[in-house]
Amino acid sequence: MDTVIQAIEIFAAVTGVLYVVLEILQKNSMWVVGILTGAACAFEFAVTHVWASMGLNLYYVVMSVIGLVQWRKASEAMGEGEIHLARIPKAVAIWSAVLFVVGSLVLMQVLRISGDPAPRLDAVAVTLSIIATWWLAQSYLQQWLLWIVADIFTTTICLTTGQYWMAVLYTAYIASAVYGYFHWKRRGKYLSLKD
Repeated sequence: MDTVIQAIEIFAAVTGVLYVVLEILQKNSMWVVGILTGAACAFEFAVTHVWASMGLNLYYVVMSVIGLVQWRKASEAMGEGEIHLARIPKAVAIWSAVLFVVGSLVLMQVLRISGDPAPRLDAVAVTLSIIATWWLAQSYLQQWLLWIVADIFTTTICLTTGQYWMAVLYTAYIASAVYGYFHWKRRGKYLSLKD
């Protein structure tokens, strides 16, 4: 079983890097890779009984399906190869802030009870990741800023818990998010989608 878990970890790492590259380029195929990566990570975390991370990765799978539908609509309206952006509605910004505060506080308590070594950082990183994934599916430029902060927190957790290879991966994610933000800002065009 250890060989299977190790193969899944390698698969998830490779597809995770591919996902970020496709995200920067805003390719619809990113979402298919996201489904595969999320499913592989969810399975790995289920086998190792890390339930919060398993749940987060199942959320990533669902959001990948939603994101694929959203981005296909935008691609049809704008043309394949164009980076499409949407403005964050005020209501989404407010609900995201409320979700961040309430979600982080609730998750901190759950993680404290479960013996998480860094409940505050972990709760904030997970809550930001949930919001950032939703914002990514909507093509909000600011999703990159949320990923930068979430990945900094996750890198810190990895360093303090001795997961040095994961810290390297999340440091690469930080650099990718910084690049992605400026790439989307420079090349993106705002689009108004109507249902």
